[in-house]
Amino acid sequence: MFTGCGTALVTPFRQDLSLDEETLRKLVRRQVTAGINFLVPCGTTGESPTLSREEHLRVVEITVEEARGKVPVLAGAGGYDTREVIELAREIERVGADGILSVTPYYNKPTQEGLYRHYKTIAEGVKLPIVVYSVQGRTGVNVEPATLARLAKIKNIVGVKEASGNIGQMANVLHQVPPHFLVLSGDDAITIPLAALGGRGVVSVVSNEIPGEMTLLAQACLEGDFETARRLQARYLPLMNVNFVESNPIPVKAAMALMGLLEAVWRLPMCPPGKENLAKIEAVVEAAGLFRKVPVAG
Repeated sequence: MFTGCGTALVTPFRQDLSLDEETLRKLVRRQVTAGINFLVPCGTTGESPTLSREEHLRVVEITVEEARGKVPVLAGAGGYDTREVIELAREIERVGADGILSVTPYYNKPTQEGLYRHYKTIAEGVKLPIVVYSVQGRTGVNVEPATLARLAKIKNIVGVKEASGNIGQMANVLHQVPPHFLVLSGDDAITIPLAALGGRGVVSVVSNEIPGEMTLLAQACLEGDFETARRLQARYLPLMNVNFVESNPIPVKAAMALMGLLEAVWRLPMCPPGKENLAKIEAVVEAAGLFRKVPVAG
């Protein structure tokens, strides 16, 4: 259900910082029409730490409604309080999501045993499939291959979004987990090498901008057509890279605003990109043929 390309959806806001439900619906419909394989609302790309519980559930609910059963929804439900994660995951289950993506606890930096118990307890508290999200650069904690091998024995822990950026670690994960356990790239630019090692797709940022093209890249990888995948990567690598010229999702939302897809609005502590970086984003978006000449304030 969660193979190929899944979009880590941005959350659109209006100028008054309220949730822009109309634009969110348009973005989800655009993804479905483009053939995306699954959708990931309320991840960190969706600025989930700044969403209220009500807004978080509303974003998931709208995504489920617009997906209309055509595309699976893997909704974000993570945090540093295991009890709160379970409560949120149960509510996400109630509004119809197909699974949860659960980022590792941040700041409190649990041990590997603590991580194992955290995810095991969540799995016991909900029926939905769970994909672990390991992103040490944002959370300060790494889910090691041996820990993932332990977690893979739990029935409803079905995979990992591996965003360590460490190909060696990814290889070790794939070596230690069973074949049915999904290993997904958390970095667009690493989709191809991870697929070559046995990975099953990507949770993508760039597919917010180019959902059809990134889906083709991921599907080509799964079919072993690495020539096509490399050609697409070569064309869109500058876009993948510029999406991280500042902290995600600052650049991707700026790019989408330039494309006319949403208003350039972030909630603090996210803020508009600096002028120099905005110029880089504009240049890459224009070179990719996506520019709609919509101004973005720096």
